[in-house]
Amino acid sequence: MTETDSYWWYITLKGPAGQGEVLQSLAEASGCIGSEEDDKPSAVELRAYYRSNYDLGHWMEQLTPLMSEWPEVSVYDMGRLENRQWHALSLEAFPPLNIGERFVVLAPWHRGKEPEGRIPLYINPGSAFGTGYHESTQNVLSLMEKYLSHEAAVADIGCGSGILSIAAAKLGAGVVYARDLDPAVMDEVRSNLELNDLGDVPVYVEEGDLLNGFDKVVDLLVANILLEPLLKMVPQVPEAIGDAGIAIFSGLTVRERDTFVSALSRSGLTVVEEVSSDDWLGLAVKKR
Repeated sequence: MTETDSYWWYITLKGPAGQGEVLQSLAEASGCIGSEEDDKPSAVELRAYYRSNYDLGHWMEQLTPLMSEWPEVSVYDMGRLENRQWHALSLEAFPPLNIGERFVVLAPWHRGKEPEGRIPLYINPGSAFGTGYHESTQNVLSLMEKYLSHEAAVADIGCGSGILSIAAAKLGAGVVYARDLDPAVMDEVRSNLELNDLGDVPVYVEEGDLLNGFDKVVDLLVANILLEPLLKMVPQVPEAIGDAGIAIFSGLTVRERDTFVSALSRSGLTVVEEVSSDDWLGLAVKKR
């Protein structure tokens, strides 16, 4: 969200008491730029805000398939909200967050609050998916700590905010290729790259549809996107990672595991390690 946006869309989700984290996960996975939670005695409501660069129907199309996994969650209301000072409201909404063994995610206004020994990932919360506060992003970062080798070539497919590309560069990657289908996120990725001191590591940002037209072979491929695009991409993954590469996937729910693992097997890939956080799953895979 920028101060030049004249209005936002909002969608209010409602669920049973105690399911605030589920509502937050649904909202962020659907592309919201921020949210406000209201806990009531018997229910919880979460108003999720979305950019006006798409119509409200587009955001409902992003949200509805995710909600199918939680039938107890419903849309309470939706509408349009005129611009207000989002930046001021969000200053305390994104506190520093330790992830895995080595990372800490910080909004740029928290620079200087980095815990000693942690690798800082400075991300400006905005429209792109991947602030680091969602469990699926955390799953990928935890796996990257284990499987990214020094000077590795890395592909970040569906890069969103660029957080995984930044993490790869700070872990010692030799080159990073960041791709996203949405041209609207390109400027945001570049802005987040500038917030972080990446030294001489080249990060190539390009608009691209998954692995279509991608002709590089990389040591590590990461993709934190939803099940449907992951399934579309899987058949192309073996060529992209070569014989010795690793791919890390997230954005999946635990309930979607069997469907996805079956698709991996059909493409000659096997699971090396999996991690889960609440209902979200991350998988590291390689060629069989």
